[in-house]
Amino acid sequence: MKADVRRRSPTWDRMKFIVLILFFLGVSVSAKVNAPFTTFAQALQDTWNETFGRILIVALPVEILRQIHYYVSEKVGSYNRFWSQGFFGGMERQAHRRFKPWTRFRLGRYIRIMVFLLILGAVVDYFVADVSSPIEALVQLPRILARNLQQFIMFLFYPLFLILQFGALFWFLSRGGVDTVMPEEIETRYSDVWGQDHVLDLVQENVGFLERPDEIEAKGGYIPGGILLWGPPGTGKTLIAEATAGEVGIPFVFVEPGAFVNMFMGVGILKVKGLFRKLRKLALRHGGVIVFFDEADALGSRGGLAQGGGPPQPAHPLSDIAGCNGPSYLSAQSMSIIEDGYSVAGPSPAESDNPGPGTLLDRIIVGGGMGGGGMGTLQALLTEISGLQKPRGISNKFRKMLGMKPKPPPKYRIFIMMATNLPSVLDPALLRPGRIDRIYKVGYPTKEGRKRTFEGYLAKVEHSLTKHQIDELAAKTPYYSGAKVKDLVNEALILAKRDDRDKIRWEDIWKAKTLKEMGPAEGFEYVEREEFAVAIHEASHAVAAHLLKAHHNIDVATIERRGDVGGFVSYIALEDRFVQWKTELEVDIKVSLASLAGERMFFDGDNSMGVGGDLRNGTTIASRMIGVWGMGENLASSAGLPQHALDQPPDPTGEIAKGMNSQVERRLRRLYDEVYGMIEEHQSAVFNVAVRLQQKKTISGDEVARIIGVEAGAVTKRKPVGFAAVSVDDYRHTLGPGGGSNGPGIGSDGPGMGSTDWPSPR
Repeated sequence: MKADVRRRSPTWDRMKFIVLILFFLGVSVSAKVNAPFTTFAQALQDTWNETFGRILIVALPVEILRQIHYYVSEKVGSYNRFWSQGFFGGMERQAHRRFKPWTRFRLGRYIRIMVFLLILGAVVDYFVADVSSPIEALVQLPRILARNLQQFIMFLFYPLFLILQFGALFWFLSRGGVDTVMPEEIETRYSDVWGQDHVLDLVQENVGFLERPDEIEAKGGYIPGGILLWGPPGTGKTLIAEATAGEVGIPFVFVEPGAFVNMFMGVGILKVKGLFRKLRKLALRHGGVIVFFDEADALGSRGGLAQGGGPPQPAHPLSDIAGCNGPSYLSAQSMSIIEDGYSVAGPSPAESDNPGPGTLLDRIIVGGGMGGGGMGTLQALLTEISGLQKPRGISNKFRKMLGMKPKPPPKYRIFIMMATNLPSVLDPALLRPGRIDRIYKVGYPTKEGRKRTFEGYLAKVEHSLTKHQIDELAAKTPYYSGAKVKDLVNEALILAKRDDRDKIRWEDIWKAKTLKEMGPAEGFEYVEREEFAVAIHEASHAVAAHLLKAHHNIDVATIERRGDVGGFVSYIALEDRFVQWKTELEVDIKVSLASLAGERMFFDGDNSMGVGGDLRNGTTIASRMIGVWGMGENLASSAGLPQHALDQPPDPTGEIAKGMNSQVERRLRRLYDEVYGMIEEHQSAVFNVAVRLQQKKTISGDEVARIIGVEAGAVTKRKPVGFAAVSVDDYRHTLGPGGGSNGPGIGSDGPGMGSTDWPSPR
């Protein structure tokens, strides 16, 4: 077959070495011919007696024989297969079968050193008169160098001095930021990573190909080049990478986030090239290497200005949003609504008077660093990861100089792992297949994951917590990362040691959780009448939340002042939910308005400024319900209208806002009347909770439930409506088998459901 024969060589490539050898041989022989005293045969004999001439005379028939071999290989497929696949291919297969990568690397290095020494000896033998062979030249080389040391140093001093000036400077600047950990130094294993089992399974599958590359390469595939681990801080991305290196048993190279951020241009490029030069050597010696880029967003972006972005605006603190009390009584979705509403608002006059992070000056200064470690650093990284695979090494350079085809580069099994909290800023070229083949989210652990994490860290200390308490703790710590769990257990241990105890109790865990989430209390002393008013305010929130929220538990209620927050009620969801429904959002609004209802009820129609934050929260949620999510009288969404909806004056946006405001007010008035009636019905419970708050300042959700005396969500369960009143079983019973299996709303493709966009950093 045509594909079995060797590719035909051009005529000049076939003849050039023969012509070159004949040229040098002709010059050498003709210089010695001196008729009639020295004939051509005698000149040829004299040339043979010289080392260089002997090399030329031997090289000529060898080169002719090589070209004949190539010519036959171009014509006869069986002959070419025998040499390329049978003889040379068999030798290579035997070498791979009998020797490990490190052994082959050392043998090849020794052979290259020997060849270099023989060439050096031949050159010295040719130019030095008092040596008679290359071996003698190598033996006498120190003496020859010592005899001509002064001339040798003077010849090399000036160019070497200039090179060393720049080389030493850039070498010094390019050091640091890269640490190599050998397999025996890594003790972390996958069993040390808790709460991320689904990510570990995926990572192990990819790393398995690195340990057994032939399984996929023999089928025509290739080993995945790398994976990106992204997710919130503290979820275990770096720990997974370290455990991967410990499990695989190959070198682990850790690249610090700021390793490629340098003062001078070009140093970052040198660092990238030096890093991958080191990785290739480690891969050849050990059969593979893992390199881990922590906080990859420091290197993997072309800069905020290049993408049309800028520095993030500072978020409004919750104390500014909340007023007197924090909005912790709201659900996670409602909290997101409140924060989104304030993130799109313009800066306050005080902020606009001072140059802030959004000013032109700051954008220029921040963008001057190029965001990705300096000009060209990211491009160098992309090229090294999956650029043109060039033949490397000194032997290939000599082969190129002689016009010979260089040997193809070996397979460098370099597995890249990256971790980041901000995947949206990474360059798309970095995340394409072939560079980063897999992208996995390392999110917050589920309840079972948190339980396993708590069990792991509590096993390292003495404690008296039961399995039921650990399960309850896992349920009451949603969105806790592994780092937060570890910190919570450590804080509980500190509180126990403060009481001269070595064993952690449930009370220590609860106090540590309150301290970490809410911060330390300031010890502020209210005047008596104001303390009672704050207690009524928070007790109204607590009673409303307990009576209305069926799938949530109150975590803590407090009137202790923390910063600008005078008191708050926080609760924890018992279910991991994806969306909220109209009735559930209305419950959040009722809990917001409960403080106003309670204050007016207990203080003869009067209320404090502290309800301002609650009214603001309720108004924001109601506005989104009516104007965006179709939970009002109109179907149009204000989020879908451009700034000038009709593209001509007058702008109708004001008229739309007026119509929506009337709906918002009616909605808030109805919900206020409902929660006022509920608070009035349970007025004694509000008073009792307030009195307990005055006595203890901070009480747990269990204590609130005992004071009220009814189960959580009692009012909602008594009269369920909407989403809470309908079950899938009702539809199955009504429609029969196979009918309407999805139910209303199931499988919706609405906004935000099933989205694959990167999350925007807050």
